[in-house]
Amino acid sequence: MHPVWLLDLDNTLHDAAAVVFPRINRAMTDFVVARLGVPEQQANELRQFYWQRYGATMLGLVRHHAIDAHDFLHATHPFPDIHRLVRRDQRLAQALRRLPGRKVIVTNAPAKYARGVIKALGIGAFLDDVISIESMRFAGRFQPKPSRPMLRRLAARLRVPRARCVLVEDSLENLISAHRVGMRTVHVTGVASGVGKMARKARSGSDRRVGLQVQSVTLLARRRLRSAHLSP
Repeated sequence: MHPVWLLDLDNTLHDAAAVVFPRINRAMTDFVVARLGVPEQQANELRQFYWQRYGATMLGLVRHHAIDAHDFLHATHPFPDIHRLVRRDQRLAQALRRLPGRKVIVTNAPAKYARGVIKALGIGAFLDDVISIESMRFAGRFQPKPSRPMLRRLAARLRVPRARCVLVEDSLENLISAHRVGMRTVHVTGVASGVGKMARKARSGSDRRVGLQVQSVTLLARRRLRSAHLSP
């Protein structure tokens, strides 16, 4: 049987590091300044601390400062011009069309933003579902990637054994969580711009928890045919 492909969005299907992420980070810092009344430097440090500790800045703000998650997501992803920021690559659409199996976007971004990026990329016709951060809430708590309980519930929601799921990601932390719950993994190394890319690439090459490493999702269908790690 074909795999179920769980596709990350930012820095996996498109380069968000150059323009998109700096704008999101700026908006998050501004949000923390306005809501918590702290100086900009402290707000920026708090944003990064919560992201490193919880996997999402939002979780720290909700847990420790009673911030409304939906207000935060709305305020920090203002992208009416997303169609101008995301470069459409026809090779991506063609690669997804050729890739056998269900294809599901799984992103820690909010749904409105995710839909905008998907439309800008021109890949909506080749996707079976979109799981955004709003759908990663259980028992009143958000549990985005790299949450292992969320990944287990996601496989159950899709009604597929975890061994048939393949998480395709730029984040090693998220891939390690997927490996630990019994999913297969693909590390995408060449989409994001910036100095951290080569470090991630070097680390993943010897990490046994990464089933396959590709420079771009556009190469995934071709590489998969030669990979014993991802054989159905």
